[in-house]
This record gives sequence, structure tokens and C-alpha cells, in this order.
Amino acid sequence: MTLSSAPLRRQLLLGSLGATLLLAAGCSKTAKPKGQALAREATLLCLGDSLTFGYGATPDTSYPQRLEQLTGHVTQNAGVNGDTSDGALARLPGLLQANTPGLVLVSIGGNDFLRGLPVDRTKATLKQIVQTAGASTQVVLIAQPKPVLMAAATGSLKDHEVYAEVAGDTGVALFADGWSHVLSRAELRSDQIHANAEGYKVFAERLDAWLREQKFIA
Repeated sequence: MTLSSAPLRRQLLLGSLGATLLLAAGCSKTAKPKGQALAREATLLCLGDSLTFGYGATPDTSYPQRLEQLTGHVTQNAGVNGDTSDGALARLPGLLQANTPGLVLVSIGGNDFLRGLPVDRTKATLKQIVQTAGASTQVVLIAQPKPVLMAAATGSLKDHEVYAEVAGDTGVALFADGWSHVLSRAELRSDQIHANAEGYKVFAERLDAWLREQKFIA
């Protein structure tokens, strides 16, 4: 009886381990969400601050306008110069109602950092933005860099860690190293914290490629 029960215990243990591994694999997949391809007529809502507005360039060279040309999807530029995450959250319900977008691209928080607002407050607001938009449509969170001027001068800007934290907490898709890549290059900037027309073009091209890789755009 003792000898015959040992293999059974091993089988049970292996079965339990297999179930645990399958569960872990399922969790890892949800940690890196993929998008659902947008319908041809779906619009994109670009929520953000001066980087979305296109400060430092002309309206027709902002990243939302460039993205519209690349994807074929109509974009709504909801960028406001100087806006904070609180301001974006306040504007969001009206924008969702007016535009019924198929995808919301959230690029906000840089002014929070520049003004020294508590990072925990910014993180909580970003989570509210993601959850509010995500209740009715798909969402992509776009990371912004830590505002370190010397890092910009030396080409070494890094994304603020709050975006990865929000993505981890909410499961939202995160487009990383977009603005950090552009704003680390003097030839792509109009000043220390804004892109120029070429910078917005490069950003839109990188975002378009990522959206296609993540299956948001067919």
C-alpha cells in the first residue's frame, strides 16, 4: 500500500505544479495586453498636454495629425498646453461623449512633474483616466520622461517610472520610450521639453509601428 501510493502522490504533485504554471502563464499574458484591431471607421482620441497639442510646430505637423495620415483613422487632438493629469481627467468624460473613439491615447503627466506635484497623486489620477476611458473603449498609456534638463542635453532621458507602475496596476497597454527617444535628440526638439515638426513626425511613426505590432491597427 505504501509503495503503490508514492507514484500517486508524485502524479498529484506534478498535476498541481502544472496547474500553477498554467495559471502563471495566463497572468503573464495579461500583463502584456494586446489590442483588438480597430474598425475602419473608428476614431482616435489623443488626450494630452503641449506634446499632444504640437507646441513648437504647426497644427498640421502635430503628432495626432501625423498619426492620422499614417493610420488612416481620424484623430481628435485633445492636447492642451500646460495641462496636468487632473485637467485631463476633468475633460475626459465630455471628450468621450462627443467623440465616441475606438481608441484613447493618453499622454499626460509631464506638467505634474515640472510643477512638483506629488507623484502618488499623479499616479492615482492616471489610473482614474485609464479606468474611465477603459470602461467604454480601448486605451493606450504613453509614457513621458522625467524632466531632467541635463539628461535631455546628453541624450539620456528616461521614462518616468510612474507609467510602468500604472500599466502594471491596471493592465493597460503602455507605449514606452516614445517621448524620451525624441526629446533626447537636439535635432528633434524645438526647446528643452518640446518636439519640433520632425520630432512629432518621428514620434508618430514610432507610435504607428507599435500600434500595428500590438494589433490595434490592422
